[in-house]
Amino acid sequence: MTRNPAGGAVRVLVVEDDVELQVAIPAALRSAALAVDLAGDIATADEALWVNTYDCVVFDRMLPDGDSIGYVRSRRQDGWSVPVLFLTAMDQLADRVDGFEHGGDDYLVKPFAVEELIVRVLSLSRRGPTIRPPILRYADVELDTGRREVRRAGVLVTLRAKEFSVLEFLMSRPEQAVSRTELLEHCWDAAADPMSNVVDVTITRLRSRLRGGPDLIQAVRGQGYRLIAPGSAG
Repeated sequence: MTRNPAGGAVRVLVVEDDVELQVAIPAALRSAALAVDLAGDIATADEALWVNTYDCVVFDRMLPDGDSIGYVRSRRQDGWSVPVLFLTAMDQLADRVDGFEHGGDDYLVKPFAVEELIVRVLSLSRRGPTIRPPILRYADVELDTGRREVRRAGVLVTLRAKEFSVLEFLMSRPEQAVSRTELLEHCWDAAADPMSNVVDVTITRLRSRLRGGPDLIQAVRGQGYRLIAPGSAG
C-alpha cells in the first residue's frame, strides 16, 4: 500500500491479544469512522506495519511474544515515527514513565472508557506526517474534518461513516480519477473484501445524500470515480 496522503479514513492498527478487547476496541474505533486492522501479537503487527501505512498504532503492553515496549523502542531507533498508544493494565507511575521513555506517545490504563480511547487515538493520528486540512471545499460542498460535518449549499448533510470517508478522500483529490482499490485501501480496513461491490454501493448512497445540486461524483470508465463539477475541464 502506498503512503496514506491527505484525506481518506484514519487507519489504525490495534495490537491486542485479549479476545473480548479484540472485538470491543475495533468496534469502538470503527464507530468513529476509523479504519481498523487487528493483530494479536508483535510478529503479526510487525508484518502489518511493513506492508501498510497507519496513522496510529494501539499496542497492548504484554503480548504473547513479549512486551511491546521493546518492539517500539527498536523501531524508534530506526526512525519510525507513527504515533503509538500503549494500552495496559500496568498502572504504576514507573510503568507509564517507561512507556513514554521508550517511544510511546500516550498511555491508557485498563479498564478505560471507549470514548476516551477514541479521542486519544484521533488526537495522536493528527500528529502523524499527514496533515489534513481542517475544511475541504469543492463546488458547493464543504466538509469539516474536525466536526465531521458536510454541508451542500450551506445545508447540513447527514452521512454514514464510510460515506464521509469516501467523500473526504475524493475531495482531497478533486477532478482526479480514484480507483476502487484506492478507495478500499484508504476508506476501509483489511477486513474489506476486494471482490465485493461495497465501494459502488457506498458511492450510490453518497450521491443520493448529496442531492440538492448537480451530481459531482462521476464514474470514470476503467478507472473508478472522480469529483468534478459540471462544466469543469477534464
